[in-house]
Amino acid sequence: MSDRTTTHAPPPPPPERPPVDWGRRLLIGGVVVLATFLLIVILSAFLPRWWAVRIGNQVDQSTVNGIALGLFYGIVFTFVPLLILWIGFRRRRSWTAWLAFLVGAVLVATPNLLTLSIVVGRGNAAHAGDRIMDTQANYFRASTLVGAIIAALLMALVVWTSVSRRNLTKRERRLREERAAFDRERSGEDAGGSDG
Repeated sequence: MSDRTTTHAPPPPPPERPPVDWGRRLLIGGVVVLATFLLIVILSAFLPRWWAVRIGNQVDQSTVNGIALGLFYGIVFTFVPLLILWIGFRRRRSWTAWLAFLVGAVLVATPNLLTLSIVVGRGNAAHAGDRIMDTQANYFRASTLVGAIIAALLMALVVWTSVSRRNLTKRERRLREERAAFDRERSGEDAGGSDG
């Protein structure tokens, strides 16, 4: 019989990561920040006026249309983004998933954000949009605000209902467990009492 001993080679060291090229990262980050800034400046000069014309065409100087469309835009484009944010952030997820939910919510809220840019904007396009809405979209801005408040209250009700239901379910489960433990203990006492 031969006594063979095998020796195992140590595992190879983990591969080294290449060094981080901070110069390249800073350059890319600077280009992204500059491009974003330029895009915001360009869009802020165009979008408020464009949005006011679109809304003015939809409302067509009708008070009823202005109120109805304002409520619709306010409720839908506030409630849905809040719902997206709540669904996205109520559970632990990766940062990319959170970012996706955030971007989705901002995209869905775009109509309200455009109206807000007209109301609070200080540029020429915002002032032009303000004048267009004054003449062609009566009560649209105020109705959008009322709709947004209604949507926020509805979302608060949804969150409260969901949290209350979850707490009630936990409490019900705990009470069932306590009841089952009590029944087991009681049946053990009854069995012990009948033996004696």
